[in-house]
Amino acid sequence: MEQILEMQATLFILIFVGFFLKKGGLISNEGQKNLTDLVIYIILPCNILTSFVTGSSEEFLRDGIAILLISVGIQFFCIFYGKLVYRRQSKDRQACLQYGTICSNAGYLGNAIAENAYGPSGLMYASVYLIPQRIMMWSEGLAIYSGTKNRKATIKKVLTHPSIIACELGTILLLTGMTLPAVIMTPLSTIGRCCMALSMIVTGMILTEIHPRSLLDKTLLWYSLNRLVIIPLIVYGVCLLLPISPLARGVSVLLAAMPAGTFTSILALKYDRDPAFATELVIVSTLLSIPAIMVWSMILR
Repeated sequence: MEQILEMQATLFILIFVGFFLKKGGLISNEGQKNLTDLVIYIILPCNILTSFVTGSSEEFLRDGIAILLISVGIQFFCIFYGKLVYRRQSKDRQACLQYGTICSNAGYLGNAIAENAYGPSGLMYASVYLIPQRIMMWSEGLAIYSGTKNRKATIKKVLTHPSIIACELGTILLLTGMTLPAVIMTPLSTIGRCCMALSMIVTGMILTEIHPRSLLDKTLLWYSLNRLVIIPLIVYGVCLLLPISPLARGVSVLLAAMPAGTFTSILALKYDRDPAFATELVIVSTLLSIPAIMVWSMILR
C-alpha cells in the first residue's frame, strides 16, 4: 500500500509541476501545444514499441492468451457501456467520458501496481492486457475525439498514426520473438520513459484553467464510480466463471479498476473537446482510485 501511495503522489507532484510552469508563465500556450504534439507523435510511440518486448514461457503464453481475450472483451464492453451511460451529456463531455471509459491509466499506474502485487509475471501479463487498449486508444478512441464520420478516412488516419504503427511493429516483435539491436532499443527506451512524466506535466498545464469548485461535479463522481467500481466488479464476476489462474484474474480486475488515462485530457486539448473537464476527470478519478485500488487489492488476495 505504501508503494501505491508513492505512485499516486508521483502523479500529483508531476501534475503540479505542470501547473506551476504554466501559471508562472514559463510555458506559453504555444509551448503547451508543442509539448502535446511531442508526447503524442514521438514519445508515446517509443513507449508503446518498447513495452512489447517481453519474455515468454509456456505458462505465460497460456495465461497471456486468456488475459488478451479478457481485455478484448472489456474494451468492446466499455465502448457500448460508455455510449449508454453518458448519452445525455453534452457532445464534448460525452467524448471525454467515453474515451476515459475505454482508455484507463493502466499503462502507467496499472503496470506498476501489477508488478508490485504479482512480481515480474504480473508485469508481463499487464503488458499483454494493454495491447487491445492501446489499439482501441488510437482507433475508436481517436474517432471519438476527432468526430470523423468517414470511416474510410478514420481507418486510414488510424493505421498511419505513429502509435498504431508502433503497435503493429510491437506485435511483430512479440509474435516472432525478434529483438531490436541495443543501438536502437536504448534510445527508444530512453525516450519512452519520458511518457508518463511529460503526460502528467501537460495535464497540470491544463489544470490552470479549472476552478476548484468544478471538481465537485456530480458527473465526475458518477464517472469515477463506473470506472473504479462497477466496471471492475463486472470483470471480477466474469473472471470467477472462467477457468483461469488467480494471477490472470487478479491482473485483469486490477487493471480494469484504473482511473482515467492522462491522454483523456491531452487528446481533449488536441481536438478542443472541453480539455478542462477532461482534466477534472483525470484528477478526480485518480484521487478516488487510491482507496478503490486498496480495496480491490484486499479482495483479490
